[in-house]
Amino acid sequence: MSRYTLADLASLVASRAGTDPDASYTAKLLAGGPAKAAKKLGEEAVEAAIAAVQGDREGLKNEAADVLYHLMVLLKAGNVELDAVMDELERRTAQSGLAEKASRRHA
Repeated sequence: MSRYTLADLASLVASRAGTDPDASYTAKLLAGGPAKAAKKLGEEAVEAAIAAVQGDREGLKNEAADVLYHLMVLLKAGNVELDAVMDELERRTAQSGLAEKASRRHA
C-alpha cells in the first residue's frame, strides 16, 4: 500500500503556488502571504486540540490532516523547505528531548 507523504503534500502545495487564486484554495492562501497561512494553521491547530481534549478521534484525525496541510502551506509561504525542517528534526533527535529543549534556552 502506497502512503501519501509530507514530501508529496509539500510538492502538491508547491505545484499550486502561482496558480489562479480563484481556482485553487492553496493558491488563495499563498497569495495572502505568511500572515494568512499562519492564521489558518493556528485555527486548524486549535480545532485539533479541541478534538483531542473532547476525545473525538475522528475529529482529531481530520483536524490533524488539516494541520499538516496548512503547515505545508505556511512553510511554502515562508520560503522554508520541508527538507530543512526534517534536517532540524533529525538534529534534535540525536539527543534527549529534555537536553535539546534546554539547549534552545541558551542559544
